[in-house]
Amino acid sequence: MSHIPVKYVSFLFTGLHCASFFGIVEVVATLIEMECYDINEGDSGGGTPLALAAHNGHDEVVKLLLGQGKANPNKANGHDQTPLSLASWGGHEGVVKLLLRLEEVNPDKPDDSGRTPLSYAAWGGHVGVVKLLLGREEVNPDKPDNHSRTPLSYAVWGGHEEVVAILLKREEVKPDTPDTVGRTPLSYAAQDGHETVVKILLGREGVSPDKPDNSARTPLWHAASGGHEEVVKILLAREEVNPRQTRYCRPNTPLVRHPGWTQSSGGNIDWA
Repeated sequence: MSHIPVKYVSFLFTGLHCASFFGIVEVVATLIEMECYDINEGDSGGGTPLALAAHNGHDEVVKLLLGQGKANPNKANGHDQTPLSLASWGGHEGVVKLLLRLEEVNPDKPDDSGRTPLSYAAWGGHVGVVKLLLGREEVNPDKPDNHSRTPLSYAVWGGHEEVVAILLKREEVKPDTPDTVGRTPLSYAAQDGHETVVKILLGREGVSPDKPDNSARTPLWHAASGGHEEVVKILLAREEVNPRQTRYCRPNTPLVRHPGWTQSSGGNIDWA
């Protein structure tokens, strides 16, 4: 049986990290009182005790750590994710409220991928957290990440209808913004077969139902590729959608992308 030196284990994951991670309030309180650990020390991934407690939604531990006045509520981990980002990702409303009460907490700070707390909350479909963050003036509801994906893109990606509707109520949110590979929110919704989200987006002025991405693939192509019949029907009901678009090469057109497609003599598209 191999053994890891105690000092090495301590460096990676101290007792305070462990107790905070699992939400063991009594142990955290005792260790803080003993002052035997640096309350802002990061583990091997850069996560502080506060970040670990926030990520796992341990409200009482978060209160204890913040109550000492020594825990840095903005200290990020190795991916530049703050305790607020981690709490938002997990949908932990109680922790998010605790952190947002602190003046020094930046509610719109991006991580090393450019994702903000709102992006994470939208991605997870956490309605309550999304509303809390949007209630702050500093939060940009349409802030793109390093790949030009906005909170709306992430909400659509997860098929979170209520979050999509909430974001679209904000004037700043552009519903048809493409990311770095040319994919729009509609393109992602079509690809994953999120029918209601597709309908919501198509109900917005300015959303192109036939907008190609950088590989010349339209929302219809993505819906057909995934075999999402209902989404295909929704898109084909729009006059702007061209089912015969032949950019690049014939094998890449929506009509032949899925083996279930047949085309009648009258030009209609049917499922075999």
